[in-house]
Amino acid sequence: METLVAVKDIVKRFPGTVALHNVSFDVKAGEVHVLLGENGAGKSTLMKILGGIYEPSSGTITLGGTEYDKLTPTLSAEHGVRVIYQELSVIDYLSVEENLFVGKIPTVRLLGVPVVDRKFMNAKAREVLARVGLRRDPRTLVGDLSISEKQQVEIAKALASDARLIIMDEPTSSLTDEEVGHLFTVISELKRAGVGIVYISHKLKEIPIVGDRVSVLKDGKYVGTYDAKTTSTERLVSSMVGRDIEHTRPDSTAVERAKVVFSVSKLSSKDGRVRDVSFELHRGEILGFAGLIGSGRSELMETIFGVRARSAGELFLNGQAIHITSPYQAVKRGLAFVTEDRRNTGFFHNFSIEENISIVPFLRDTKRALSLGLLDRAKEKRFGREYRERLRIRCSSTAQNITELSGGNQQKAIISKWLAAGCDLMIFDEPTRGIDIGAKSEIYQIMRELAKAGKGILMVSSELPELLGVCDRIVVYKEGRIASIFDNRDATEENIMHVATS
Repeated sequence: METLVAVKDIVKRFPGTVALHNVSFDVKAGEVHVLLGENGAGKSTLMKILGGIYEPSSGTITLGGTEYDKLTPTLSAEHGVRVIYQELSVIDYLSVEENLFVGKIPTVRLLGVPVVDRKFMNAKAREVLARVGLRRDPRTLVGDLSISEKQQVEIAKALASDARLIIMDEPTSSLTDEEVGHLFTVISELKRAGVGIVYISHKLKEIPIVGDRVSVLKDGKYVGTYDAKTTSTERLVSSMVGRDIEHTRPDSTAVERAKVVFSVSKLSSKDGRVRDVSFELHRGEILGFAGLIGSGRSELMETIFGVRARSAGELFLNGQAIHITSPYQAVKRGLAFVTEDRRNTGFFHNFSIEENISIVPFLRDTKRALSLGLLDRAKEKRFGREYRERLRIRCSSTAQNITELSGGNQQKAIISKWLAAGCDLMIFDEPTRGIDIGAKSEIYQIMRELAKAGKGILMVSSELPELLGVCDRIVVYKEGRIASIFDNRDATEENIMHVATS
């Protein structure tokens, strides 16, 4: 079987850290090679080297039978390497078909003048969109799509090129089970066509289904390569994190008798996505929200937080009615919102880690609009040091830009800013999306500690095993309404999905 790409003894140094230590890795034509490791293990760094974004400090890369000491994005593309990054790179202000051809717009000559070949673009777009199962007009603006649909556009974008090697970084993180199944069908077709695929995922159940080989990185070092079909999950987890991960359901007995810390009464949004919703959250409880993508769970959380305008209903925090019409008011009243779209709504891209962590406490404490004169730089650095240690944020310094962190460490920094502000109600919308199993366990522990400390915790997740392992009760949400509420001891994946789909 032909080897499409091979890296040998790759080292990548950044100021203050070594991201990769003598890593070797290869991908063959017609195989899916899964790459596993905790956030910060070096997976994304290795893929950016293959994509020509980073230059290795040492080592070699062999593509098309030619050995290189570094690649450029152009050279990588010429060899048929296409990268679908975890953080979406689609352009909201362009149509779907325009996104597919960014940087390579096809043209035809009309009266001797080159013009954009819209007919070809539309036909090609329809072809690749059908392959990924996206039922949208190619002329639709990407900004009008959901996160899962944008993910499908990213995959279609790779298929629109003559790719020989496709790198998929968490491709199923925003997809429904049906969409995941269709993606796996597409991957099977690509394998039969001789395309090699590097598949990065933290969903261990996907590995034997889609993978052929699986390689593990830990702390920037190569651990080993295993058979994806026969290697146990326990062995892979041990290779990644070096410890066992506990999977136990919470005991909800004490929560049932606890005081109500937050309640919603007959809440509706002006856009109709939330309709007559009522529920109570007890002290010490984590209340989960299950439902199909598009059911309106995130819209409910946005209405509570003041992102969406409400048309009716009341909110009560610690027994007092609160009136929230904007996110600013929500912050001032002690509400926190860890949004599902980490990249676009989770942090300030031009801020350091410590600035991102300290901005919400400063915003909540000040009585006037923020200005540089009001910022306490000493407190800013203290927050950075405290939460770097508390949440084990992997970074060379809290003064470095937050965009330099891995996805999991960015999420820890986002959670840190709300912890630093001392918020009373914490909303977690898909808090572990794109995060490795070790970091997930840490975030679950943080959520449980917050609940025990008396905070209100609302959690939205598309992963039912996650809800069952973390939440005391689970709300099944459907078409903007609460369809049912299960105690954890009575909940199963089967009965939750039955209510969500019936």
